[in-house]
Amino acid sequence: MRALKRIIATLGVLLLSLPISYVANAETTKDTLKSAEEQLEQNQQTILQKQQEQLAVHEEVDSIRKNLQKLENEISQNQQSLTQVEDKIKEIKQTIQQKKEEIVLLQDKVYAREGIMEKRLVALQHSDHTTIVIETLVNSDSIGNFVERIGAVATLLNADKKILDEQEADLRQIEEDKKEIDQQEQLLISQQAELEGKRATLDENRLKRNDALIAMQDKYTNLATEINLAEQEKANVQSQIKSIQAEIQKEEAAAKARAAELAKAKEAEQARVERAKEEAKAAEQAKVEKAKEEAKIVPAVKSSPTQKNNTTSTITETTKKSEPSKSGKEMYVTATAYSHEDTKSDITYSGYNIKENPHMKLIAVDPGVIPLGSKVLVEGYGVAIAGDTGGAIIGHKIDVLMPSSAQARQWGRQTVKITILD
Repeated sequence: MRALKRIIATLGVLLLSLPISYVANAETTKDTLKSAEEQLEQNQQTILQKQQEQLAVHEEVDSIRKNLQKLENEISQNQQSLTQVEDKIKEIKQTIQQKKEEIVLLQDKVYAREGIMEKRLVALQHSDHTTIVIETLVNSDSIGNFVERIGAVATLLNADKKILDEQEADLRQIEEDKKEIDQQEQLLISQQAELEGKRATLDENRLKRNDALIAMQDKYTNLATEINLAEQEKANVQSQIKSIQAEIQKEEAAAKARAAELAKAKEAEQARVERAKEEAKAAEQAKVEKAKEEAKIVPAVKSSPTQKNNTTSTITETTKKSEPSKSGKEMYVTATAYSHEDTKSDITYSGYNIKENPHMKLIAVDPGVIPLGSKVLVEGYGVAIAGDTGGAIIGHKIDVLMPSSAQARQWGRQTVKITILD
């Protein structure tokens, strides 16, 4: 390529020197024609050299095409892997949501069963099991009645034991489901990190592909430009040979004009090259910044420690474990939303004016599950006051306060984790 540029420069100098030689040797046209023929021969050699370079460029283009095909295969594989990871993340999110909903159902069953257990506990405080059994059997009217009462007492005692066993089993299941959610959330974090890594690799391969395409395009463009320039120079020399005898003076002026045009074109070309370099540098910088932004990993959500479920053998201990007012207790609830625009009264059950304070963090709760006045951390909402109740808020359900009905509708219905702070 350097030799080609040297030949073109020599050709340009010779062309520019033609008018001078014509002036110096104007007495004869024979020497001028000889000089032009020599110039034509040099131009022909230049074209032959260009054709040889064209063959070499074709080989380079074939190599670039092979690299492009390899990059395309890598991009396709990266895209498939990226899709698989995204599908895995969707499955993990669905598993977490399903586990949350299952916990809510179990919590409601535990909460409903606690009422029955509380009544049984009150009855046992007034009379123990032995006294109840003896009184029931002594008061029988006959042997048949005695046998029936024995069966009834056994049924009652078995029912109490079954309620206790179901209560303990549901509490254990809740803790196991919480552990499963924590594990799935950790898996989700690792899958998201893997996803970002694959995206970065995909972007890098795409960048390599674009660079290869640009290189191939530049090869074709430069080759076509150089060949066209050589052909044009050849045509110019041939035209000069035909008209050299009659237009020596005109050729001198044309040569001078051509030199000015070449200088101007060179300046324009240099300016274009500088602009292209600046644009390429800016585009490369933008790509690097974009890749850095996309490679950032979303901070992992800090998971709360799992509470241990120590099984007990008495109804009293089981009831204490499900006590809702304990500070720091975590549970999953079904959360809906409302605003002061949806209520008949602007004053909540605890006396808060939600019309005057539409942006305050407040939730409606079942006081049997979440004590009124408690501070509660609600996933996706923030720290709120349990300051209201509702006819439809029973069990493990809450209603979060929003500034407007539109924002409440946007919240919809969600299953979220809450923590009772105090």
